[in-house]
Amino acid sequence: MNELIENAPCGFITLSSEGEILMINKTLLNWLDYPSSEHFMGNHFNLLLSPSSQIFCQLYLVPLIKVKHTVEEMFLTLHTVMKEEIPILLNASFHDNHQLTCVIFPIRNRSALEDAIINARKMTEDAYLEKELALLELERKQQDLLQANQINTKIMRETERDLQIAKKIQETALTKDITNDNIEILSYYRASKSLSGDIFGFYQVTPQKYAIILLDVMGHGISSALITMSLQSMFQKLISREAAPESVLQELDQYLHDLFQNNQDAWHYCTAIYLNIDISTQTIEYINGGHPPAILQEENGAQHELGATNPPLGTFENILFKSRTLHYERGTRILLYTDGVSEAFELNTLNHLLNESISSPLAQTKEIIQSALENKETIYSNYNNDDQCFILVEL
Repeated sequence: MNELIENAPCGFITLSSEGEILMINKTLLNWLDYPSSEHFMGNHFNLLLSPSSQIFCQLYLVPLIKVKHTVEEMFLTLHTVMKEEIPILLNASFHDNHQLTCVIFPIRNRSALEDAIINARKMTEDAYLEKELALLELERKQQDLLQANQINTKIMRETERDLQIAKKIQETALTKDITNDNIEILSYYRASKSLSGDIFGFYQVTPQKYAIILLDVMGHGISSALITMSLQSMFQKLISREAAPESVLQELDQYLHDLFQNNQDAWHYCTAIYLNIDISTQTIEYINGGHPPAILQEENGAQHELGATNPPLGTFENILFKSRTLHYERGTRILLYTDGVSEAFELNTLNHLLNESISSPLAQTKEIIQSALENKETIYSNYNNDDQCFILVEL
C-alpha cells in the first residue's frame, strides 16, 4: 500500500463487491486498536460494524452503491477490538474493477461539539422564556388548577357513579351458569377496570344443542365495553335464530367493519371463539377468530387445542369464516379463556391445572383456576392488568 495512504489522517479500506475486506490502512487499524490487518483480510465488512450499522448498511449502503455507485457522508458506528464505539462518516465509490473504495472520518469531537451547541442554545432559550413568563404563568396556573380541581372532583364523582351503574348492567347481561344431566357450563369474569372488553354468552338453543361464544375486544374501559355490549346484542339475536357458526361470526365481523368505516381512528377489533355443541350427535362445531386456543381435555386426560381458524374480527374485509367439527365422548372438558387469563400464568399452566383436577368436580376446577388468578402471591399470577374471563364446560 502507498505509504501516503497507509498513514493518511483518515481511514482507508477497500472492499470486494461481496463486502469482503481487501485492504485496510494503518490509520484505521490504530483507531480500532488492532496490531495488523491479518485479522480482517477476507472477512466481511460487518466485522467492523456495530449491530445497528450492519443493518443500516444492508438496507441503505448496499442499495445506494448498486444504484449510484457512490455514497457521501453516511453515518455509521465502528467497533474497536474492545467493542468501544467510534462514530464515523463514510464516503465510498464503486469502481469498474468491482471494488468498493471507502474513506472514513471519525466524528467523536464533532458530535460532542454539536450536542453541546444545541444544548447550550436550548438552555439559553428556555431560561429567557422562563424569566419573562414564570410569575405570570404561575399565577394563571394556580387559578386554573383550583378551578380544574373543583370541576374534576365533581366529574369524578359523577363518572364513578355512572361507571358502577354501567358495570352492574354489563355483569347483569352475562348469561348464568348451566347445569343439567347432559352438560355443565361454569364461568368466571373479572374486569381490569370498572368496565370490561370481555364478553361471553352460552345458550341452550334447542333441547339438543348449546351455543357458547367468548369475545375479547381490544383495549379496556368504556370504549371496549360499549363495543362488547353492542356485539352481545347482535350475537344473542343471531344465536336465538339458530344461525350457523359461520353466519354468526360473519355478521359480527361485518358489523365491526361497518361501525368504523368512516372513523379509522376509533377502529377496534376483537378475537372470538364460538362453539356449537350437539349432545345428540356428540359433536362440537367451532370457529376460532384469532382467539387464544381453547383446551379440550378427554376423560383419559389427553388434551387438544381448538386453535385459530380465522383472523380476529374486524381486521380484514371479506373474510370467509369456516368451522371445524370434532366428536367428543362423555366426560370431555373444555376450557375457553381470554388472553388476560393465559398471560397471568407461566406457559402450559392452564393445561397442568386442568390435568391435576381431572377427577375433581367442575366447580372445584373453576375454584382452582380462579384462586390462582386472584391470589397475587401464587407462582401463577404475575399479570393483573387485563380483563380476565374463562368458561369451563363438561360434557
